[in-house]
Amino acid sequence: MIRILEIRTGARTQMLDVTAGVKEAVAASGVQEGLCIIYVPHTTAAVTINEGADPSVAEDILNRLAQLAPVDAPYHHREGNADAHIKAALLGPSQVVPVKDGRLVLGSWQSVFFCEFDGPRRRRLVVQVV
Repeated sequence: MIRILEIRTGARTQMLDVTAGVKEAVAASGVQEGLCIIYVPHTTAAVTINEGADPSVAEDILNRLAQLAPVDAPYHHREGNADAHIKAALLGPSQVVPVKDGRLVLGSWQSVFFCEFDGPRRRRLVVQVV
């Protein structure tokens, strides 16, 4: 089963907690044991799993990525979003989470985040449960 989550981002860089939407996709799939594949079909966005209880964790991640790939560095890619491509490449376009008893197997503090690096935009997040 594949479900496409529509996401609207509101800032150039942003980490949105999409855990609830992914959990809904898993529940709707009816799969009791398997894998949940979460995939971002965009070159300037990513998906990651990290702590969702403290919003300062996402802020720290975005701040460090901004230091690693600043917007105004001298890039060869001239569209003005080379930093977004680098940040997306660092975090990656997909995550795989086990499914047990019809639920995502996430740690106590873990959440799934859609990471925007070239927004604001309308985006898609593909969730496949097998």
